[in-house]
Amino acid sequence: MLVLSRKCQESVVVGGTTGFERVLKVTVLEIQGGKVRLGFEVDSEVPVHRLEVWERIRAENPAAPGSN
Repeated sequence: MLVLSRKCQESVVVGGTTGFERVLKVTVLEIQGGKVRLGFEVDSEVPVHRLEVWERIRAENPAAPGSN
């Protein structure tokens, strides 16, 4: 696991280098009361889910790419 520290309004970019066309940009929008609000920017055809939703989708469709 890669662990990064970011301050409010700082971002992390995933992909977008040689061999990776799609780019995911995650920005820390707010830090308040022990919660962090994140903003995700990615191509509209790339799904973005909370982990618990993603796990439910995978459990309902075990043939989906990325399923074990």
